Formats: sequence, structure tokens, C-alpha cells
Amino acid sequence: MFAINEQFSKFSNNGFENVLRIAQIYLDSGERLIKQQLELSKQALEDNVQAAQDLAKLKDPQEALGHINKLFSQSFEKAVKNSRSIYDIVSKTQSEYSALAEDSLSSINKSLIGSLDTLSQNGPAGSDAAVNALKSSFAAAAATVNSLTRAAQQVAEFADTSVKAAASASSDAVKASAKRTNASA
Repeated sequence: MFAINEQFSKFSNNGFENVLRIAQIYLDSGERLIKQQLELSKQALEDNVQAAQDLAKLKDPQEALGHINKLFSQSFEKAVKNSRSIYDIVSKTQSEYSALAEDSLSSINKSLIGSLDTLSQNGPAGSDAAVNALKSSFAAAAATVNSLTRAAQQVAEFADTSVKAAASASSDAVKASAKRTNASA
């Protein structure tokens, strides 16, 4: 009876530690996102003030149009850069949650196997076959979870690579378009 209470207490403590870790990850990622947004807002305000001052100084409409195109290109590049930064923050948060989930599942699996070992040692005669069947089932479930986790990680890596490539291609397209517009002006 004492071993069961001790195991339950350990399991409860692990659960509490996981909840605290989830809260910490949530707060850290929220802090990074808020910091990013504040920096973005500050930079946008400064850029808009500078752009308004620069446009007010221009006399020629063609020159103003070229300047507006340049501002648009710069704004798009900054938006792509900021979206990459936000994506990186979200991606890092997701990987931290995934690592925590993997650790938790591993810990639960070890605890269950340990409990089954204790059950097989203290169980009635002839219960070995049932305990071994349970162990086999847990091992198969753990292997399935590991396979699914690896597959999810591969999908996340592929998505990450695709998002970065798409962002880079968009940025390059805008740069090329801005160069063509500036060359024709």
C-alpha cells in the first residue's frame, strides 16, 4: 500500500511540475511576442514619421512616386522579416511543448512499466501472462507514439523549410519588382 501512495505522490508531483513548465513556456513565449510587437510598433512609428518628412520635402511627382515605391518595397521586406521572427518564436514554443510532452510520456511509460513489474512480482500465481501482455501493449503503444512524434517532427521541419523558402521568394520578388520600377522611373 505504501508503494502505491509513494508512486501516486511522485506522479502527482510530476504532473504539477509539468503544469508549471507549461505555464513558464507560455509566459516566456508571450513575453517574446509582446517584446517583438512593441519593437515593431516603435519602428513603424519612426519609419512613418521619417517617410512623411521625406515626402513633404519632395517637389516632383515622379520623384514622389519613386519614393513611395521604395517605401512600399522596404515595408514589405520589414513585414517579411517580422513575420519570420514571429514564426520563429511560435516554432520555438511549439518545439518546447513537444519536448515537454515527449518527456512526460516517457516518464509515464516508465512509471507504468515499473508498476507492472511490481504487479508481476506481487501478483497471484499465473498472472505473469496477463502482465506480460500488458507490458507488450504498453511497449507497442510507446513505439507508436514515438513513430508519430518523429513523423510530426519531420512534417514540422518540412513546413518550417517551406515557410522560410516562401518568405524568401516573396521578398526576392518584391526586391526585383522594386528594381524594375526604379529602373523604369
